[in-house]
Amino acid sequence: LTGALGRLIAVSEAYPDLKSNQNFLALQSQLEGTENRINVARRDYIEAVREFNTSLRTFPTLLWAKTFFAGTKPMAEFSAAGAAQSPPEVKF
Repeated sequence: LTGALGRLIAVSEAYPDLKSNQNFLALQSQLEGTENRINVARRDYIEAVREFNTSLRTFPTLLWAKTFFAGTKPMAEFSAAGAAQSPPEVKF
């Protein structure tokens, strides 16, 4: 009984560490998910801009673009500054 009680006390004392460790792992997972969503959105935007710019220069769409959308110009592709390419630092 004394040994079991000692193990129970040890587990209960370690519980805050376990809880904070789980929270930290959840935070890491959320940060990774956010970075992935940003990368996917950036890739989708670049692809959409590339398709739009290509469609303005290809034959069937070229006629419609010049007729109805004469002022439409090709969109600029996304480009981030060098500092924006590195992930942010998170301090705890």
